[in-house]
Amino acid sequence: MRSTLKKKILITTGVVVLVLAVAVVGGSLYLLNFALTPYHRSEAEALDRIYEHSPHLRVWVDSLNAAGAMHDTVVEINGNRLNAMYINAPTPSNRVAVLIHGYKDCNAMMLQVGDIYYHMGYNLLLPDLYAHGKSEGDHIRMGWLDRLDVMKWMEIANEKFRGDSAATQMVVHGISMGAATTMCVSGETLPAYVKCFVEDCGYTSVHDEFAHELKDMFGLPSFPLLNVASTLCKWKYGWDFEEASPLNQVKKCRLPMLVIHGTNDDFVPTAMAQPIYDAKPQPKALYMAQGSAHARSLSDHRQEYTAKVRQFTAKYIK
Repeated sequence: MRSTLKKKILITTGVVVLVLAVAVVGGSLYLLNFALTPYHRSEAEALDRIYEHSPHLRVWVDSLNAAGAMHDTVVEINGNRLNAMYINAPTPSNRVAVLIHGYKDCNAMMLQVGDIYYHMGYNLLLPDLYAHGKSEGDHIRMGWLDRLDVMKWMEIANEKFRGDSAATQMVVHGISMGAATTMCVSGETLPAYVKCFVEDCGYTSVHDEFAHELKDMFGLPSFPLLNVASTLCKWKYGWDFEEASPLNQVKKCRLPMLVIHGTNDDFVPTAMAQPIYDAKPQPKALYMAQGSAHARSLSDHRQEYTAKVRQFTAKYIK
C-alpha cells in the first residue's frame, strides 16, 4: 500500500515538474519572440511621428528632400545588407554626427536630433540598425551586437566625410536602444577621430530592462522566465541578456559622455540614469529633463536640450 502511494506521489510530482518546465520554457520562448521580433518601421511612418511632436521639422526635412540631400547607402556585414541615410553638412566640414535610433524605430526618427547637428555644421550618418528600417536581420539585438555594426558605419563615415582632413571629428548620439548601442560602442577601443558620446535614456543592461518590462507589463518576476529566455537567446542568437550591459561598457569609456534622461521615464526607468552616470569615468555631464517621459526630452525641452548638446560637443569638437 505504501509502495503504491509513494509511486503515485512520485508520478504526480514528476508530472507537475514537467508541466511547470514546459510552461517556463514556453513562456520564455514567448518572451524572446515578443521582445526580439523585428519591426521595420517605414520612413514615412517615422516622419509622421516626428511631426506630431515637432511640427517645425517638416520645413527642414522638406527642404532636404527638395534639394536631394538625403541619400541612402548600403553595406554588407556578415551576409546582411544594412542601410544608412547620410546628409552632407550645409558647408564642407569634417565634423560628423552618427545618430542611432531606438527600439523598433528607423533612422528617420533621428532626424529630430539631426536637426541640431546639421545646423551646427555637421555631416550626418543615420544607420538603420540590424533588423530595423531597411536593414536586413532576423532579430533585434538590443544594442549589444549592434555596437560592432555601428563601429563599421563609423569607419565608413570617417572615410566619406573627412574631405581634405586626415580624419573627421565624430560624435555618436543615440536615443533609447540607440543610447544603449552608443554606450556599448563607448567601451570598445576606438580610433582617434571619435571625440565624444551623447546617450539619451539608455538602459543599464538588457536583463535590467526586460526585468522591468516583465514586472510592469505582465506583473511577473524575472526569475525564472528571464533566465531561461536569456539562455535561449544565447543558444539561438549567440548572446545573452547579462553580457549585453551598457553599464559595464561605460565603465571602460574614457571619452567624454553626456548622459540625458527624462525625470518621468517609466519605460527605461529614470533610476537607471544615475548608475550609468556614476559608472562613467570623467569627463562626463548629466542633464535630467524635468517632467519628460521616455525619449521625450528633446521634444519637451528643445531649446534647453539643444543648448546642452551644443555646449557639450563644442568642448571636444572644434
